[in-house]
Amino acid sequence: MRPHRTELYEDPPLGCWPIVYSPDYNITFMGLEKLHPFDAGKWGKIINFLKEEKLIADDLIVQAREATDEDLLVVHTRRYLNKLKWSFVVATITEIPPVAFLPNFIVQRKVLKPLRTQTGGTIMAGKLAVDRGWAINVGGGFHHCSSDKGGGFCAFADITLAIKFLFERVQGVSKATIIDLDAHQGNGHERDFMDDPRVYIMDAYNRYIYPGDGFAKRAIKRKVELEWGTEDTEYLQKVQTHVEGALNEFQPDIIVYNAGTDILDGDPLGGLAISPQGIVKRDEVVFRAARSRGVPVLMVTSGGYQKRTARIIADSILNLHSLGLLGRQQPACALGSPSLDQMVRDSAKDFSNLSLQ
Repeated sequence: MRPHRTELYEDPPLGCWPIVYSPDYNITFMGLEKLHPFDAGKWGKIINFLKEEKLIADDLIVQAREATDEDLLVVHTRRYLNKLKWSFVVATITEIPPVAFLPNFIVQRKVLKPLRTQTGGTIMAGKLAVDRGWAINVGGGFHHCSSDKGGGFCAFADITLAIKFLFERVQGVSKATIIDLDAHQGNGHERDFMDDPRVYIMDAYNRYIYPGDGFAKRAIKRKVELEWGTEDTEYLQKVQTHVEGALNEFQPDIIVYNAGTDILDGDPLGGLAISPQGIVKRDEVVFRAARSRGVPVLMVTSGGYQKRTARIIADSILNLHSLGLLGRQQPACALGSPSLDQMVRDSAKDFSNLSLQ
C-alpha cells in the first residue's frame, strides 16, 4: 500500500534552518494551563531567546504544520482518536481536571491543536534531519503516548510517528535509535516499538517517578535508572558512557533525541539535580556522538516544568551552534538567494566530512 500524500513531507526552501516551530505550539486559554506545572508557553520563549541572540529570524525557521487525522492514523488507532472527542479523556491525559467541563470544540482548538501542530513539527523534523544532518523541533517529545493510550501531558505519539514516517517514506532509513534523556521513562514509544528490532531504545530516567511502566521497560535495550537527586558529575559520566555504548552497539540511520529539561535541579516532578550547565553539556554529548558518526539527529524538547527551562534550551542550541555541531549558518528562508546554492552545498559538505571522521 502506498503511503498517503502528506503536506508534512513537502520540502521547505533550502535556505531554512532545520529548526521547526509554530506560534500555534503555545497553549493559552483562560489561565487553565497554569493548573499544570508545565510552562505551556515555553516553546515561544525559546524562539524569542534565539531571536534576541540573532541566531534565527522568523523567515529562517521551518513553520510547523498541524498533523491531520490521516497523518496520525499512521500510528494511532481510530478508536483512540475518537476518545479524544471526549473532554474528560483529554483532561485525564493533560492532567488539567477543569478541561473535563469544557465543550470539546474548545478543547480541540485550545489544547489538542497545539499538540497536533507540535506532532506535525516532529514528523517534519524527522525528514529534515535526514536531509540536513540535524533538526530540532522546538516542541514535541510526547514520550508517554503510545498508539492507543495517552498520559502525562502527551496526547499524540510524535516520536513513534516520526520514526514510522521515515521507515515508510524515506529510502535508506530502516533503523532508528531513540535516546530518551527526559527525567521520566519514555513508556509510550517503548510500548510502540516493543518487538521491533529496527528500533534501539536507550532511556535514562529517575527510577522512582511516573510512569513506572514495568511492561514498557522490556523494550529498553540500554536502561539507565537514576537515583533521587543525581547531580552533574555522575549524570554526565553515565550519559557519555551509555550514549557511546548505544551507538557502538547498534548503528542507526537516524537518532531521535528526547531532550527533556525536567532533569533540572528543583523541577517539581523530575526529582534530579542537574544544573543548567549540565543540561547544556548533556545535549553537546549527544550531538557530538551523532555528528562524529555522521548519523542524522532529530531533537525534541519534551518535559521541563520550570520557567527557566526555555532559557536553558535556547542556551543549549546556541552552544551547539558555537561549537559547529549544527553546521554553518544558512541564509534567509527564501528561494533565489544568490548565495543559497553555495551555502547549501557547504552545509552538505560539512555533514559528509563529519560522516568520514
